[in-house]
Amino acid sequence: MAKVSIIGAGNVGATTAYFIAKQNIADVVVLDVVEGMPQGKAADFLHGSASAGFSRSTHGTNDYADIAGSDVVVHTAGIPRKPGMDRMDLLKTNVNIAKNAALNIRKYAPNAVVIGVANPLDVICMVLYRETGFPVERVIGMAGVLDSTRFQYFIAEKMDAWPGDAKAMVLGGHGDSMVPVPDYTSLGGFALPEIMDDTTIDALANRTKTGGGEIVKYLKTGSAYYAPAASAAKMVDAIITGKRRVCAASAYLQGEYGYRDIFLGVPVILGTSGLDRVIELPLTDDQKDALDQSAAAVREGVETLNSIS
Repeated sequence: MAKVSIIGAGNVGATTAYFIAKQNIADVVVLDVVEGMPQGKAADFLHGSASAGFSRSTHGTNDYADIAGSDVVVHTAGIPRKPGMDRMDLLKTNVNIAKNAALNIRKYAPNAVVIGVANPLDVICMVLYRETGFPVERVIGMAGVLDSTRFQYFIAEKMDAWPGDAKAMVLGGHGDSMVPVPDYTSLGGFALPEIMDDTTIDALANRTKTGGGEIVKYLKTGSAYYAPAASAAKMVDAIITGKRRVCAASAYLQGEYGYRDIFLGVPVILGTSGLDRVIELPLTDDQKDALDQSAAAVREGVETLNSIS
C-alpha cells in the first residue's frame, strides 16, 4: 500500500493531501508542528469521504515517527510570501524549517522520494538534499510543473481553448527569472509561434513569470495553494504509479545544460525512484542566456544559504 507524507498542514500542504486523497493515489499522513491542525484537517477529509469518493486513509499528526515507511514525502512547511516579499526574503526562516524536516525524513523515511515545494524552492531543495544525504534522484522540486501549468492556462485563456490541450515548458529557477520556452510549447499540437504573434507570446510569458505574485497581490495575506498543490499531487502520482511522466522539475544538475551543483528547473522523466533522467533540449542563444541568468539567481541564493548555514 503506497504511503505519502505531507510536511506542513497549511494551505499548500492540506490541499496537496486533499488532491492525493481525492485521486486515491496513496494513504496520506499530514504532519505539522501546530497541535490539532493536521488532525482536524485529516478528520475533515475523512468526514467527506463518502461524498468525495476517498478510499485511502488520511491521518494527521505532530509526530515525525508517523511518516515511517513513506514512499514519497512532500515538504511544504514554511511561511508564505506576503506583498512586497520575493521568494528569497523567505530564505532564512524556511531554511531552518527545512533542515529540521530533512533530518526527520532521513531518520524515519530513509527510502522516500522527497518533493520540495516550500519557497525559495530551488534553494530549499538544496537544503533537503544536503541534510537528508539522499541520492540526487530522490530529491526533486515541484516548481516547473506549476510554472508550466500557469503558462498553459494563460495560453488557453487567450485562445478560448481548453487548458488541457496546451502543453508548456518553463525552465530555470522558480522565480521572476524563470524561462518560458515558446518553441517547446503548443496548443492542440500546434507550436505556439505558429498560432500567436511574438508580442502576445511575450505578454503571456511575462504573466507566467509573475503569476504567483499576482495571486499574492490579490490575497494580501497569503499565496497560491490550489495550483501548487495540484502540481505536487501530479508529481506524486507519477512517482507512485510509475507513469514515467515528462515534466519540468527542479533537479540537481551535474553538468546538464552546462550547470553543476545547483537545483534548476529542467525537463525530466519521473519514475518510481524519483528522477529517472534529465532531458537536454537544444536552446537558442537567447534562451540559453536567459537560463544562465536564472541559474545565476539560484546560485546567489545558494551562496546566501552557505553564508547562514
